[in-house]
Amino acid sequence: MKRIGVLTSGGDSPGMNAAIRAVVRGAIYNNMEIYGVERGYEGLIAGDIRELSVSSVSDIIQRGGTMLRTARSAHFMEPEGFKRALGMLENFEIEGLVVIGGDGSLKGGLDVSKAGVTVIGLPGTIDNDLAYTDFTIGFDTSVNTVLQAIGNIRDTSSSHERSTVIEVMGRSCGDIALYAGLCGGAETVLIPEVEPNINAICRKLIQGKNRGKLHSIIIKAEGVSITTQELADIIHDRTGLDTKVVVLAYIQRGGSPTGRDRMLASRMGYKAVELLRDDSGSRAIGIRGTEIVHYDLADALHMTREYNSDINDLAEILSI
Repeated sequence: MKRIGVLTSGGDSPGMNAAIRAVVRGAIYNNMEIYGVERGYEGLIAGDIRELSVSSVSDIIQRGGTMLRTARSAHFMEPEGFKRALGMLENFEIEGLVVIGGDGSLKGGLDVSKAGVTVIGLPGTIDNDLAYTDFTIGFDTSVNTVLQAIGNIRDTSSSHERSTVIEVMGRSCGDIALYAGLCGGAETVLIPEVEPNINAICRKLIQGKNRGKLHSIIIKAEGVSITTQELADIIHDRTGLDTKVVVLAYIQRGGSPTGRDRMLASRMGYKAVELLRDDSGSRAIGIRGTEIVHYDLADALHMTREYNSDINDLAEILSI
């Protein structure tokens, strides 16, 4: 395989640029032509495609976001848009495509694969919600961003002797809340995978107040069945504690990627090039333990994810 493309799709995540850099420079090192597709599948339909060089990816490894930009494309899901996207790949004679994104982006890549183009999927999403890999590109940075926010919020919460409910991203996967809550010393962590016990939450907060705690931090994933404001109102009504809400929202997606995310993205990006070079067929790249692994793309997307109950239990034990 001598000519490949790379695109980023869906929500951006820190480390995408590091992955792009590894794909581009890895391809050039292996004597392959590399083309960047701007704005994901939407840009593919429009033909926003350009050849990339070594200097195209200079000074980006430390930057958040994606130099190729990203978008969600409803047009790509329609027969006419999908056909045009395939036509653009044919126009540019692109034999293999590296797709960096989350579940929806990789499913789009699977459709492209079924049409005859080799696709390598890289898990670029802060949610850590792909079952075939232990960690996704951007997750570590997002957790560290939340930890910094927890530290700042704890200072002011302690000064005012209040409780704070911090909402983090995670519609169906609570890993950001779980890891940040455990590492940030939160009193309570609420995740979509476990139905919240309001009585236990209020009881723990009251017990903490009675033994002299000046503040309490509750970390809640956005996908939990109760809304964040409803939770804060219930805590205030049942405990009498002054309770505030902080929604971190898109701040969790930005910022310079951590060293761990840069390393993960670089290793995955180069592995994608190796697989395309060796005509391995369409694959999804992930990490298990410390090893970079890859699976058939269709098989990877059909794997069932289970949340880490051990970490959830540990967060509960250490928050007594």
